[in-house]
Amino acid sequence: MRWTREQYIDLMTFGETERPMIVELFGLLVGLEEEWTEQGATGGELDLSDFDFDYMDIVDCGAYTGMLGGFEPAVLEETAEYLITRDELGRTMKLMKGRATIPLPTSHPVDGWDSWEKIKPMFAFHESRADMEKARAAAEAQKCGALVTAGIPGAFDMPRQLLGEEMACVMCYEEPGLIADMLKTVCDTTVRTLERVLDAVTIDNLGVHEDMAGKSGPLWGPKQIAELAAPYYRRVWDLVSSRGTRLFSQDSDGDMTPVVGSFMECGVNIMYPCEPAAGMDMVALRRKHCDKLAFKGGVDKFCLRRGRDAILKELEYKLQPSMRRGTVFGVDHRIPNGVPIADYRFYVDTAREILGMPPRRKSIWRSMAF
Repeated sequence: MRWTREQYIDLMTFGETERPMIVELFGLLVGLEEEWTEQGATGGELDLSDFDFDYMDIVDCGAYTGMLGGFEPAVLEETAEYLITRDELGRTMKLMKGRATIPLPTSHPVDGWDSWEKIKPMFAFHESRADMEKARAAAEAQKCGALVTAGIPGAFDMPRQLLGEEMACVMCYEEPGLIADMLKTVCDTTVRTLERVLDAVTIDNLGVHEDMAGKSGPLWGPKQIAELAAPYYRRVWDLVSSRGTRLFSQDSDGDMTPVVGSFMECGVNIMYPCEPAAGMDMVALRRKHCDKLAFKGGVDKFCLRRGRDAILKELEYKLQPSMRRGTVFGVDHRIPNGVPIADYRFYVDTAREILGMPPRRKSIWRSMAF
């Protein structure tokens, strides 16, 4: 089913909708396509179009708030096992072939004030950050039902990219002013850029990527969020929400439970992918936060390879009636290796049956990770 922006906003703000929404957030993990091909999957199953997932048209508002300029990306070394590159930040990145989709940094460009001052101009405001032609095109697409989105750098993710995870935590104690200056710089640029495009289009969904947690919990706690992240988040959210934005989604892996409330105070009202393997339980969070917090994902990806009894148990719990408003149902990450195509078919068909949806038919599949 193709959803319109109005239907999606109603769903995620706990309004009345025709039916629940089910998607595949991220697609197949590396290597699963080969497994499914050997098991007789169709081409439409490999590209997920045979599973009749819901989708909608999504357009960017035309605001670019990340790093501008930087180093020329280059391949430094390549073997049969890995690929080493230099990225725009000047980091050395290593990708393990056949096992990963995201390269990991082995170096970082900032280790203190001097190195930050050198790259700080890359995060400064410039009129070219606001693509007004793109903003006006987004406004036209919005009239036809497209959801208009804007992405902003993460309050933790941006220092993490520049300093590395360890130093992004250590500097909160040793040089908190450095982290604060990074976020003030990004905040000033983001606000000035969004102010431009908001003259042409209403942003429906503000999104931020953090990835700031693991199984043991978040790498920043409520204190760091209140002191460092909140001034940035609130200033941006106050701007866009005053101009009609209703959705503020945050993407983070890991167990974010200890800081969910802190980010809600910053304006966040959607969280995903709600990773069960790390301890996230969107049903428990729904009971606690009621209609103040919506979710995307939340279905345990690992239950898909534990057999049909496990799949049914997970679906009956996660797809219960109290969850059907304010939730985009889907597995919490890429579909992992070891999931039989037959059991994935069972997952989709059973989910549709539980949700009272008609049997699936072939359709267009589009990622809902925004």
